[in-house]
Amino acid sequence: MSEVDLRNGDCLELMKTIPDGSVDLTVTSPPYDNLRTYNGNCRWEFEGIAKELFRVTKQGGVVVWVVGEATFNGSETGTSFRQALFFKEIGFNLHDTMIYQKPALTFPDTNRYYQDFEYMFVLSKGKPETFNPITDRKNKTHGDKVHGTVREKDGSTSKKVCIGNITKEYGRRFNIWKIPNPGRAGNKHPATFPLKLALDHIVSWSNEGDTILDPFLGSGTTAVAAKSLNRNFIGFELDQTYFDIAQKRIAETLC
Repeated sequence: MSEVDLRNGDCLELMKTIPDGSVDLTVTSPPYDNLRTYNGNCRWEFEGIAKELFRVTKQGGVVVWVVGEATFNGSETGTSFRQALFFKEIGFNLHDTMIYQKPALTFPDTNRYYQDFEYMFVLSKGKPETFNPITDRKNKTHGDKVHGTVREKDGSTSKKVCIGNITKEYGRRFNIWKIPNPGRAGNKHPATFPLKLALDHIVSWSNEGDTILDPFLGSGTTAVAAKSLNRNFIGFELDQTYFDIAQKRIAETLC
């Protein structure tokens, strides 16, 4: 039976109670660029939390950091890029820069294209120990023999090593994920992300019995995903209203 540890309070202080190197995977989306008020509870200290994430993550563990950009006075803030670079400075590898493509659009100024994505920075402490690739991308060339070449550094080409193999019906997913968001579903949280996003990252970067962390618990989406996949879970939430919502959702998942 997997365990759930939920606590209401400041995540920076609460993370200090987690033992070194004990978390297999973090999946979280912090407040960014003051795009939501979160009942006035949107304060947090990025660098301190980033350092705590590095401390509590096991060697070979992964942090999935889902963030986007606000636009002020005609310019994107660049907050996400600065955060990714800081994670690298303190010892994380930027293992992958993934994209969460949302089905709904936001409408910025009329002189730019509509923005419909957030970054999903996959940060690893050393080489990821676990990777369970999701293979649900239907191959257009299913049944054909693999063909093609690889471009070498000097500009020359060589044949792929898998030439002659038969293309499978389904291949590994690309790193741009288009996932429908079912909406707030009555939970009153202003910035939920899809349950499937959390599920797919937990499947990809962890195994049953592993420990999953979300220091910005919100309405509990990562917790629900972790429990349904038989992972242990630790979650912190500063706002009492959202914490109560998360507790209710998770309790219903346990039923």
